[in-house]
Amino acid sequence: MGPARQDTTTTNKPQAITDTGLRAERVSRTAGGSLIVDGITLAPRPGTVVGLLGPNGSGKSTLLRLLAGVLAPTAGVVTLDGRPLRDLGRREVARRTAVVEQQSDTQVDLTVRDVVRLGRVPHRRAWSPATAEDERAVDEALARTDLTNRADQPWHTLSGGERQRTHIARALAQSPRELLLDEPTNHLDIHHQLDLLHLVASLPLTTVVALHDLNLAAMFCDEVLILNNGRAHAYGTPTEVLTEKLIAEVYGVRAVVTREEGYPSVRFVRR
Repeated sequence: MGPARQDTTTTNKPQAITDTGLRAERVSRTAGGSLIVDGITLAPRPGTVVGLLGPNGSGKSTLLRLLAGVLAPTAGVVTLDGRPLRDLGRREVARRTAVVEQQSDTQVDLTVRDVVRLGRVPHRRAWSPATAEDERAVDEALARTDLTNRADQPWHTLSGGERQRTHIARALAQSPRELLLDEPTNHLDIHHQLDLLHLVASLPLTTVVALHDLNLAAMFCDEVLILNNGRAHAYGTPTEVLTEKLIAEVYGVRAVVTREEGYPSVRFVRR
């Protein structure tokens, strides 16, 4: 299990404005005439894990794509060290920020090492061979994710948990400072969910992760941002934010929230 998180912020307390790291300032995104993300500000503290929580359709994945520069905001701005993403090249952003999607697959016959090597693409010129530095980064990423003994194994033979760890290894091979993950525990059993999030929480990176499971967020996130209908509903530590009242407001369900091992534990009540 992950370590208990220390309470450091207040629910709905405005975040400190900083020009360092990844930051979204009052970002909105409209698609098909609908407002998907509505005026959200997020400035994760360096080295922390921030969880994005909320019901389906609340804007979690869209906000992650805005942070990654995959989508451009309709209003507001996303910055890296004070520089708008729109002013930075895709390669420069990819050298700093790594993304792990919900599920990624390939029809190409690749080994685990081949997949992890893809993380070095932003650091290399087109058609140039891998350097010794590239191979060191790949080896370190494989070791960090406990995949060294799987390096030469075909990708398609891996389990779901091993595939997700491989994608995190690919992200680590980018040598990023920020890591963005969209529902990384989907389709994994409990053991692999805990194993994967323990790995994520142990990384020396600033991490933003979209999650459905409130208990996993409570265990592994330093802070959480609750989204509801595209808006920021609450922000703070899991202990401050994950209350019975908020769960009823946002999710429309009854829950009993207790505190165990330093973080809240949510038990849902049958109707």
